[in-house]
Amino acid sequence: MSRRRTHLTFGTVISHLGVIVAVSAVLGVLAAGLVIPLVGAVGYGASATARSMQNLPEELKAAPLAERSRVLDRNGNTIATFYDENRVNVSLSKVAPIMRRAIIAIEDYRFYQHGALDVKGTLRAFVNNQTSGGGTQGGSSITQQMAKMTLLAQARTEAERKAATENTYQRKIQELRHAIAFEQNYSKDWILERYLNLAYFGDGAYGIQAAARHFFSVNASQLNTVQAATLAGLVKNPVGFDPTRFKDRAITRRNVVLNRMAQLNVIAPETAVRLGKTPLGLKVSKRRNGCVGTDAAFFCDYVRRYLLADPALGRTVADRVQLINSGGLTIKTTVDLRFQRAADAAAKESVKPQDQAIGALAMVKPGTGAVLAIAQSRPMGRDRKKGQTFLNYIVNNKYGDSNGFQAGSTFKLFVMAAALEQGLPASTSFNSPAQVHIPQNEFPDCDGNYPSTALWEPHNSTDDGYFNMYQGAQLSVNTYFAQLEKKTGLCKPFALARSMGVELDHPHSERVPSFTLGVADVSPLEMAGAYATVAARGRYCETQPVTKILNSSGKVFKDYRPQCRQVMKQDTADTINDILHGVMEPGGFGQALNIDKESAGKTGTIQNNKAVWFDGYTPELATAAMIAGANSKGTPITLNGQSVGGRYIDVAHGSTVAGPMWALAMRRVQDLIPATAFTPPIAPEPRPYVPKAPSPPKQHGHRNHGGGNGGGGHGH
Repeated sequence: MSRRRTHLTFGTVISHLGVIVAVSAVLGVLAAGLVIPLVGAVGYGASATARSMQNLPEELKAAPLAERSRVLDRNGNTIATFYDENRVNVSLSKVAPIMRRAIIAIEDYRFYQHGALDVKGTLRAFVNNQTSGGGTQGGSSITQQMAKMTLLAQARTEAERKAATENTYQRKIQELRHAIAFEQNYSKDWILERYLNLAYFGDGAYGIQAAARHFFSVNASQLNTVQAATLAGLVKNPVGFDPTRFKDRAITRRNVVLNRMAQLNVIAPETAVRLGKTPLGLKVSKRRNGCVGTDAAFFCDYVRRYLLADPALGRTVADRVQLINSGGLTIKTTVDLRFQRAADAAAKESVKPQDQAIGALAMVKPGTGAVLAIAQSRPMGRDRKKGQTFLNYIVNNKYGDSNGFQAGSTFKLFVMAAALEQGLPASTSFNSPAQVHIPQNEFPDCDGNYPSTALWEPHNSTDDGYFNMYQGAQLSVNTYFAQLEKKTGLCKPFALARSMGVELDHPHSERVPSFTLGVADVSPLEMAGAYATVAARGRYCETQPVTKILNSSGKVFKDYRPQCRQVMKQDTADTINDILHGVMEPGGFGQALNIDKESAGKTGTIQNNKAVWFDGYTPELATAAMIAGANSKGTPITLNGQSVGGRYIDVAHGSTVAGPMWALAMRRVQDLIPATAFTPPIAPEPRPYVPKAPSPPKQHGHRNHGGGNGGGGHGH
């Protein structure tokens, strides 16, 4: 049974008003045109009221509003957003006038005529509260509501959040104190603008711009009358009137707003009737929060971790998280979605998500370090049955989740570069039998020779013979490079690799005789950056995913300029490019992978065929492709005998497994990169003539006594 309302006589109202005026006069606020609610009527004494409102007004500092940050691709398209509250702050001039009139009509129609408190509205709510026998009813002005929203937005603890929303007259008094200060210190337009940006409109949309985009896919400046009335009606109860869940309620509430607008002559009565019969016209546009489901999910993840590691964004990681999630940043990145789509497609076609393998690619622009794309075969997500993962296998472990993968013969690049830098010509030749037996202490190190006396006994997976640097690289002859490394020593190749962006932090297990066969664990992104160095004629540029960050005002917060340095002679790089171009020519292991642009590359296969690589490049683009055997938990396993991408692999090699994935990606973007030729070396060596394709590799491994980190890499 509903409770019957007590009839309030005219005399009672006059009596209550007298108390209000008296209390206001005592507190000295009557001159400001303000009236306070009657707290004595609910049990507070006059002295308690005075204590609650002493020192009026009380200024509340209006901190910047939390605002979502956007991640843009290199062409300015939004690829992801980060936020605690999905909000985009806009100036009042960018809010449609009909939207401003609608919110004022339904929430505070005398907003521009009264001070911090609307006497009529408060009296109406007070009279209702005295007769209803229930809780307090809203009569708050827009300024009071804005003050409450500000307190809630700036609350840092649960206690502060509770205090900002509790339904008591004490909170109302505190709210009024802040409202008075806002009215004294700011214009009405400023207050309305902040209110519209603060308000929660439901379904995750904070502020009028996010709400307009979310519910109607238009900007706040483009809202029409129906849309404005719908949004204005949501503020009172954004959950209960949510149009995506409660369509009928939302229409009823919208029509209440339309009728109120008609009563106040904002729109004509006949317009309200006509519009009240129309549908809501929703065109919901969901704004994802974070990286999952975006067009470049793992690149997005890389960007976020890259920024969280940057002290320029905050003293602590927690500070950086807060800035990224609420600072309204515009994060401009290097990713090109055309290249990203090509990399994604190549990985998807080559390795299925549920395969006992991981395919990964990284694309880097030589001479800048800009990361154009990263992709992997296991998509981002939590459904393991679908092969999804949140682990990023493409980037180094500073920004990713993998400790890396041995890179096989792709590391021969560093020994070759060291030899050329030390003055050894490309014609340097060795008799390279099927197997060599070299005491490890014959390898010079940074301080003396390598300390172990154990034999290192690598052998070839390809032909044996008398080879120079061109032939040794084209056929990836292990015993040739073992002897070349004995000439260069271990220190220079190791240092060169580090200078080219390969993160080698464990010299005791990485700077070893088997270094040339790729026993160090690395990521595809590191290797793409290293090969981009020779593509750029010996100029290494740190790989980076971000070019610039703008703050919420559109001003530059930080400019990420390319960090480049010359790490080898240009002619050294030119000679390497000439040598590795031979890998793509007839007789080389990359001959079947050729693209329409001049290219170079190197294969890599690690012991037991657990991972295979192809690192190839043009003067304009370096791409590292890797496929590694791994079970659902990421534990390395052999690729031999596996079905990968719907194809059975008898024995895995870089040229036959990783190489085709590289070619799929590069052929999709070859028309997007300039037809630039490599600069010829000053004194090129005659290229070897190989009259037929290389023989199938011999299927055996090689021992790695004392070499650290297990076996080295096969050549093929």
